[in-house]
Amino acid sequence: MRRFLSFLTAFVMLAASAVHAHEVRPAIADLTAEDGALSMTVTMNGEAAVAGLDLEGVEDTNATELSAEVDDLRQLPPEELAARIEGMGDDIANRISVTADGAEVPLALEAVEVGPVGNTELPRDTVLTFSGDLPQAATELRVTWPAEYGQAVLRQQGVDEPYTGYLDPGQQSDAIALSGGGADSAFGAFARYIPVGFEHIVPMGLDHILFVLGLFFLAPRVRALLWQVSAFTAAHTVTLAAGALGVVSVPASVVEPIIAASIVYVAVENILSRGLSPWRPAVVFVFGLLHGLGFASVLQEFGLPQSQFVPALLGFNVGVEVGQLFVIAVAFLIVAYALKVDRLDADPRRAQIVYGILTLAFVALAFGLNGTAFVETMGASAPVFLVPLAALAALCGLAAFNVDKLNAYRVYVATPASAAIALVGGYWFVERVFL
Repeated sequence: MRRFLSFLTAFVMLAASAVHAHEVRPAIADLTAEDGALSMTVTMNGEAAVAGLDLEGVEDTNATELSAEVDDLRQLPPEELAARIEGMGDDIANRISVTADGAEVPLALEAVEVGPVGNTELPRDTVLTFSGDLPQAATELRVTWPAEYGQAVLRQQGVDEPYTGYLDPGQQSDAIALSGGGADSAFGAFARYIPVGFEHIVPMGLDHILFVLGLFFLAPRVRALLWQVSAFTAAHTVTLAAGALGVVSVPASVVEPIIAASIVYVAVENILSRGLSPWRPAVVFVFGLLHGLGFASVLQEFGLPQSQFVPALLGFNVGVEVGQLFVIAVAFLIVAYALKVDRLDADPRRAQIVYGILTLAFVALAFGLNGTAFVETMGASAPVFLVPLAALAALCGLAAFNVDKLNAYRVYVATPASAAIALVGGYWFVERVFL
């Protein structure tokens, strides 16, 4: 039990470090080319740029060494922050590389508009307008987005079948035809948005990950899991589509606390219930509606290509589902041997050895992989992902050690894991409502 408490504490502290998982949003860059002139309007995190914060691989500015400086800048009146951005306008413009038919297009900062001071725990939008002269007879553009400014959504304006691209830090866009016609095909848009949806579950959607794990730990039987996942999928598909279409819009200040509360509910019910209750799928459906609004808010931040709206929306949703299935698959692979031991279908001594090795392996990987490359790939340090897996493996080993006791898997794995999930969800709820 002492081991469990230590791992539970580690899990809660690591998960709590990512409470602002959606704080760093992708920049939005809108391109318009007309009469030999290029205009680029960029909506971005102005405070991070002024502070010199490198956003590559960062999901939460509060987890960086410059968090205090970013928070101070969020308290500046709009005109003061705008003046500071204008003072470094040449530097910002030079970081964004635009080429036309291979020739560099120098950009100049024309205007800065900063949003009003609001909740300083959240980012505010800063809109920068750049201009540049295009070479005569230019036919296409390529944009390379600065790695230090994080991710970006690139959107072409003012043409038929405009280009829309999602750029990772430092990535160069595909060729953008100035005359238009660069929109994805239906299949292209569908395929391109699958990884975007997956990424918003793994690694970015920690709250959605915990909710899905809450469904899993009620009972890892296929029938119980199928009922819950089906209800959750059907519900969030409806509100994801409605939210992306603009039919329904609920402020994040309302949605995010309720998502946290949904995590607490399913986790606590796991502890109190002995199986799938008649009302559980209905409750999961209701919570799925709210999680769908959370996904929709992600899409509303950068939009979907209007010419292929439905295929892109379907691709995003498929990516979300694949991400959820991936989370369930990882959890099942870890606990599968413990379940066999609990059914007396496997040797408990062998299971103890396997889970002991697995626990040590996850801990070793957590600190061995904890470097810049992992953070840039996953958006957070290796311990955030791997120490909870080590804790789960240790709990499975504890269940194998106590297999002679009644319901060892439930007592030593499902209940402690659900308690950890409930604690994290409870912390998020308090933080999102009161802090």
